[in-house]
Amino acid sequence: MTPDSFKLATWNVNSIRIRLDCLKKFCEEENPDVICLQEVKAKAEDFPFDEVKSLGFPHVALYGMPGYNGVAILSKTPLTDIRRHDWVGKNDARHISAIVFDNIEINNIYIPAGGDIPDPIENLSFAHKLTFMDDIAEQWEQQAAELSAKKMIVCGDFNVAPLENDVWSHKQMLKIVSHTPVEVERLTRLKNSLGFVDILRKFYPEPQKIFSWWSYRNPNWQTNNKGRRLDHVWATPNMADRFSAAKIFKETRSWVRPSDHVPVVAEIRL
Repeated sequence: MTPDSFKLATWNVNSIRIRLDCLKKFCEEENPDVICLQEVKAKAEDFPFDEVKSLGFPHVALYGMPGYNGVAILSKTPLTDIRRHDWVGKNDARHISAIVFDNIEINNIYIPAGGDIPDPIENLSFAHKLTFMDDIAEQWEQQAAELSAKKMIVCGDFNVAPLENDVWSHKQMLKIVSHTPVEVERLTRLKNSLGFVDILRKFYPEPQKIFSWWSYRNPNWQTNNKGRRLDHVWATPNMADRFSAAKIFKETRSWVRPSDHVPVVAEIRL
Protein backbone atom coordinates (compact mmCIF):
# COMPACT_ATOMS: atom_id res chain seq x y z
CA MET A 1 0.00 0.00 0.00
CA THR A 2 1.18 3.49 -0.87
CA PRO A 3 -0.19 6.69 0.68
CA ASP A 4 -2.49 7.11 -2.32
CA SER A 5 -3.43 3.56 -3.41
CA PHE A 6 -4.03 -0.01 -2.28
CA LYS A 7 -3.72 -3.39 -3.94
CA LEU A 8 -6.59 -5.89 -4.06
CA ALA A 9 -6.29 -9.56 -5.01
CA THR A 10 -8.93 -12.22 -5.57
CA TRP A 11 -8.01 -15.91 -5.64
CA ASN A 12 -9.78 -19.26 -5.49
CA VAL A 13 -7.20 -21.14 -3.43
CA ASN A 14 -9.02 -24.50 -3.45
CA SER A 15 -8.28 -25.10 0.29
CA ILE A 16 -6.41 -22.46 2.23
CA ARG A 17 -4.63 -24.99 4.44
CA ILE A 18 -3.16 -26.82 1.46
CA ARG A 19 -2.27 -23.54 -0.24
CA LEU A 20 -0.60 -21.71 2.69
CA ASP A 21 2.89 -21.89 1.15
CA CYS A 22 1.55 -20.54 -2.13
CA LEU A 23 -0.29 -17.75 -0.30
CA LYS A 24 2.89 -16.81 1.58
CA LYS A 25 4.94 -16.73 -1.62
CA PHE A 26 2.27 -14.69 -3.42
CA CYS A 27 2.16 -12.15 -0.59
CA GLU A 28 5.95 -11.83 -0.61
CA GLU A 29 6.03 -11.24 -4.36
CA GLU A 30 2.92 -9.11 -4.86
CA ASN A 31 2.30 -7.54 -1.43
CA PRO A 32 -1.49 -7.09 -1.64
CA ASP A 33 -3.35 -5.06 1.00
CA VAL A 34 -6.65 -6.93 0.69
CA ILE A 35 -7.12 -10.52 -0.50
CA CYS A 36 -10.48 -12.07 -1.30
CA LEU A 37 -10.25 -15.86 -1.12
CA GLN A 38 -12.76 -18.40 -2.38
CA GLU A 39 -13.11 -22.11 -1.68
CA VAL A 40 -11.18 -21.86 1.59
CA LYS A 41 -12.72 -25.20 2.67
CA ALA A 42 -12.48 -24.51 6.40
CA LYS A 43 -14.86 -23.68 9.21
CA ALA A 44 -13.81 -21.04 11.74
CA GLU A 45 -12.10 -23.43 14.17
CA ASP A 46 -9.99 -24.89 11.33
CA PHE A 47 -9.08 -21.62 9.62
CA PRO A 48 -5.35 -20.75 9.93
CA PHE A 49 -5.84 -17.33 11.54
CA ASP A 50 -2.36 -17.26 13.11
CA GLU A 51 -0.62 -18.06 9.84
CA VAL A 52 -2.67 -15.44 7.99
CA LYS A 53 -1.87 -12.82 10.63
CA SER A 54 1.84 -13.66 10.33
CA LEU A 55 1.56 -12.74 6.62
CA GLY A 56 0.45 -9.25 7.67
CA PHE A 57 -3.34 -9.64 7.69
CA PRO A 58 -4.67 -9.07 11.22
CA HIS A 59 -8.20 -8.40 9.96
CA VAL A 60 -10.16 -11.38 8.61
CA ALA A 61 -13.80 -11.65 7.55
CA LEU A 62 -14.71 -15.32 7.19
CA TYR A 63 -17.80 -17.17 6.06
CA GLY A 64 -16.56 -20.72 6.37
CA MET A 65 -18.00 -24.20 6.30
CA PRO A 66 -16.39 -27.62 6.70
CA GLY A 67 -15.03 -29.39 3.66
CA TYR A 68 -16.04 -27.17 0.79
CA ASN A 69 -16.91 -23.63 -0.36
CA GLY A 70 -16.12 -20.82 2.09
CA VAL A 71 -15.06 -17.23 1.38
CA ALA A 72 -12.77 -14.89 3.29
CA ILE A 73 -11.49 -11.33 3.09
CA LEU A 74 -7.98 -10.77 4.49
CA SER A 75 -6.96 -7.18 5.14
CA LYS A 76 -4.02 -5.24 6.50
CA THR A 77 -6.39 -2.46 7.59
CA PRO A 78 -9.67 -2.71 9.53
CA LEU A 79 -12.81 -4.20 8.01
CA THR A 80 -16.20 -2.90 9.09
CA ASP A 81 -19.84 -3.82 8.45
CA ILE A 82 -18.95 -7.46 7.74
CA ARG A 83 -21.95 -9.30 6.29
CA ARG A 84 -22.62 -12.86 5.20
CA HIS A 85 -25.06 -13.23 2.33
CA ASP A 86 -27.09 -16.32 1.42
CA TRP A 87 -28.85 -17.01 -1.87
CA VAL A 88 -31.24 -19.64 -3.25
CA GLY A 89 -32.23 -20.49 0.33
CA LYS A 90 -28.86 -22.10 1.05
CA ASN A 91 -26.35 -21.31 3.81
CA ASP A 92 -23.44 -22.45 1.68
CA ALA A 93 -20.79 -19.81 2.42
CA ARG A 94 -20.45 -18.24 -1.02
CA HIS A 95 -20.73 -14.48 -0.43
CA ILE A 96 -19.23 -12.15 2.17
CA SER A 97 -18.90 -8.37 2.12
CA ALA A 98 -17.07 -5.76 4.18
CA ILE A 99 -16.22 -2.07 4.11
CA VAL A 100 -12.61 -0.93 3.69
CA PHE A 101 -10.90 2.46 3.54
CA ASP A 102 -13.20 5.31 2.44
CA ASN A 103 -16.48 3.38 2.53
CA ILE A 104 -15.59 0.99 -0.28
CA GLU A 105 -17.78 -2.11 -0.06
CA ILE A 106 -15.98 -5.23 -1.21
CA ASN A 107 -18.17 -8.19 -2.17
CA ASN A 108 -16.35 -11.50 -2.39
CA ILE A 109 -18.49 -14.02 -4.28
CA TYR A 110 -18.00 -17.68 -5.20
CA ILE A 111 -20.64 -18.55 -7.81
CA PRO A 112 -21.44 -22.30 -8.00
CA ALA A 113 -19.54 -24.26 -10.64
CA GLY A 114 -22.70 -25.91 -11.96
CA GLY A 115 -21.62 -29.48 -12.67
CA ASP A 116 -20.96 -30.89 -16.13
CA ILE A 117 -24.37 -30.97 -17.86
CA PRO A 118 -25.59 -27.52 -19.00
CA ASP A 119 -29.27 -28.33 -18.48
CA PRO A 120 -31.13 -27.04 -15.39
CA ILE A 121 -33.71 -29.86 -15.63
CA GLU A 122 -31.23 -32.72 -15.91
CA ASN A 123 -28.69 -31.12 -13.57
CA LEU A 124 -29.80 -29.45 -10.33
CA SER A 125 -26.29 -28.05 -9.78
CA PHE A 126 -26.62 -26.10 -13.00
CA ALA A 127 -30.08 -24.86 -11.98
CA HIS A 128 -28.57 -23.72 -8.65
CA LYS A 129 -25.87 -21.79 -10.50
CA LEU A 130 -28.36 -19.94 -12.70
CA THR A 131 -30.72 -19.15 -9.83
CA PHE A 132 -27.82 -17.97 -7.64
CA MET A 133 -26.91 -15.34 -10.24
CA ASP A 134 -30.58 -14.40 -10.73
CA ASP A 135 -31.13 -13.94 -6.99
CA ILE A 136 -28.29 -11.45 -6.57
CA ALA A 137 -29.16 -9.63 -9.79
CA GLU A 138 -32.80 -9.29 -8.77
CA GLN A 139 -31.93 -7.87 -5.35
CA TRP A 140 -29.44 -5.38 -6.77
CA GLU A 141 -31.88 -4.34 -9.52
CA GLN A 142 -34.57 -3.70 -6.92
CA GLN A 143 -32.16 -1.69 -4.76
CA ALA A 144 -30.47 0.14 -7.62
CA ALA A 145 -31.72 3.59 -6.58
CA GLU A 146 -30.31 3.35 -3.06
CA LEU A 147 -27.14 1.52 -4.14
CA SER A 148 -26.29 3.94 -6.96
CA ALA A 149 -24.21 6.18 -4.68
CA LYS A 150 -22.41 3.28 -3.01
CA LYS A 151 -18.79 2.53 -3.95
CA MET A 152 -18.72 -1.20 -4.66
CA ILE A 153 -16.15 -3.72 -5.81
CA VAL A 154 -17.42 -7.20 -6.66
CA CYS A 155 -14.83 -9.90 -7.17
CA GLY A 156 -14.30 -13.62 -6.92
CA ASP A 157 -14.59 -16.88 -8.77
CA PHE A 158 -17.70 -16.42 -10.89
CA ASN A 159 -17.27 -19.76 -12.70
CA VAL A 160 -18.36 -18.10 -15.95
CA ALA A 161 -16.09 -17.00 -18.79
CA PRO A 162 -18.46 -14.52 -20.46
CA LEU A 163 -16.59 -13.20 -23.49
CA GLU A 164 -15.38 -14.93 -26.65
CA ASN A 165 -11.74 -14.42 -25.74
CA ASP A 166 -12.21 -15.49 -22.11
CA VAL A 167 -11.87 -19.09 -23.32
CA TRP A 168 -9.31 -20.85 -25.48
CA SER A 169 -11.93 -21.71 -28.14
CA HIS A 170 -15.27 -19.92 -28.23
CA LYS A 171 -16.72 -22.36 -30.76
CA GLN A 172 -15.67 -25.51 -28.89
CA MET A 173 -16.73 -24.15 -25.49
CA LEU A 174 -20.28 -23.03 -26.34
CA LYS A 175 -21.78 -26.24 -24.94
CA ILE A 176 -19.37 -26.57 -22.01
CA VAL A 177 -20.45 -25.37 -18.57
CA SER A 178 -18.84 -21.96 -17.83
CA HIS A 179 -19.26 -20.56 -21.36
CA THR A 180 -22.79 -21.53 -22.41
CA PRO A 181 -25.05 -18.74 -23.66
CA VAL A 182 -27.50 -19.15 -20.76
CA GLU A 183 -24.73 -18.67 -18.17
CA VAL A 184 -23.34 -15.68 -20.03
CA GLU A 185 -26.84 -14.19 -20.16
CA ARG A 186 -27.28 -14.58 -16.38
CA LEU A 187 -23.84 -13.16 -15.55
CA THR A 188 -24.46 -10.25 -17.93
CA ARG A 189 -27.71 -9.49 -16.11
CA LEU A 190 -25.81 -9.50 -12.81
CA LYS A 191 -23.15 -7.19 -14.26
CA ASN A 192 -25.77 -4.82 -15.64
CA SER A 193 -27.77 -4.73 -12.38
CA LEU A 194 -25.66 -1.84 -11.09
CA GLY A 195 -23.77 -1.02 -14.30
CA PHE A 196 -20.56 -2.71 -13.14
CA VAL A 197 -17.34 -2.20 -15.10
CA ASP A 198 -15.24 -5.29 -15.93
CA ILE A 199 -11.88 -4.09 -14.60
CA LEU A 200 -9.65 -6.69 -16.26
CA ARG A 201 -11.14 -5.92 -19.66
CA LYS A 202 -10.60 -2.22 -19.03
CA PHE A 203 -6.86 -2.94 -19.12
CA TYR A 204 -6.90 -5.96 -21.47
CA PRO A 205 -9.67 -5.25 -23.99
CA GLU A 206 -10.85 -7.88 -26.39
CA PRO A 207 -9.67 -9.52 -28.59
CA GLN A 208 -6.83 -10.26 -26.15
CA LYS A 209 -7.18 -13.75 -24.71
CA ILE A 210 -6.86 -13.73 -20.93
CA PHE A 211 -7.33 -16.72 -18.62
CA SER A 212 -7.26 -17.27 -14.85
CA TRP A 213 -7.93 -21.04 -14.67
CA TRP A 214 -6.28 -24.11 -16.18
CA SER A 215 -7.62 -27.59 -15.43
CA TYR A 216 -5.72 -30.03 -13.22
CA ARG A 217 -6.63 -32.63 -15.84
CA ASN A 218 -4.36 -30.90 -18.32
CA PRO A 219 -0.69 -31.64 -17.50
CA ASN A 220 0.47 -29.61 -20.51
CA TRP A 221 -1.51 -26.51 -19.52
CA GLN A 222 1.36 -24.12 -20.30
CA THR A 223 2.00 -25.34 -23.83
CA ASN A 224 -1.57 -25.82 -25.05
CA ASN A 225 -2.94 -22.95 -22.92
CA LYS A 226 -6.53 -24.23 -22.85
CA GLY A 227 -7.62 -21.80 -20.15
CA ARG A 228 -10.71 -19.88 -19.10
CA ARG A 229 -11.22 -16.51 -17.39
CA LEU A 230 -13.41 -17.50 -14.44
CA ASP A 231 -12.09 -14.98 -11.90
CA HIS A 232 -13.24 -11.39 -12.09
CA VAL A 233 -13.06 -7.93 -10.57
CA TRP A 234 -15.95 -5.54 -11.21
CA ALA A 235 -16.53 -2.02 -9.94
CA THR A 236 -19.43 0.40 -9.89
CA PRO A 237 -19.01 3.30 -12.35
CA ASN A 238 -18.14 5.71 -9.51
CA MET A 239 -15.14 3.46 -8.67
CA ALA A 240 -13.95 2.33 -12.08
CA ASP A 241 -11.73 5.34 -12.82
CA ARG A 242 -9.87 4.78 -9.55
CA PHE A 243 -8.36 1.54 -10.85
CA SER A 244 -4.84 2.29 -12.07
CA ALA A 245 -3.75 -1.25 -13.00
CA ALA A 246 -4.91 -4.86 -13.15
CA LYS A 247 -3.27 -8.15 -14.03
CA ILE A 248 -3.55 -11.92 -13.81
CA PHE A 249 -0.77 -13.41 -11.68
CA LYS A 250 -0.26 -16.51 -13.81
CA GLU A 251 2.99 -17.56 -12.11
CA THR A 252 1.22 -19.27 -9.22
CA ARG A 253 -0.18 -22.00 -11.50
CA SER A 254 3.32 -23.47 -11.91
CA TRP A 255 4.21 -23.42 -8.19
CA VAL A 256 4.36 -26.52 -5.99
CA ARG A 257 0.84 -27.82 -5.12
CA PRO A 258 -0.93 -24.99 -6.94
CA SER A 259 -4.58 -24.10 -7.13
CA ASP A 260 -6.09 -24.52 -10.57
CA HIS A 261 -7.02 -20.81 -10.36
CA VAL A 262 -4.52 -17.95 -10.25
CA PRO A 263 -4.89 -14.58 -8.52
CA VAL A 264 -6.30 -11.50 -10.20
CA VAL A 265 -4.69 -8.33 -8.84
CA ALA A 266 -5.83 -4.71 -9.13
CA GLU A 267 -4.52 -1.38 -7.87
CA ILE A 268 -7.01 1.23 -6.68
CA ARG A 269 -6.43 4.89 -5.88
CA LEU A 270 -7.63 6.04 -2.48
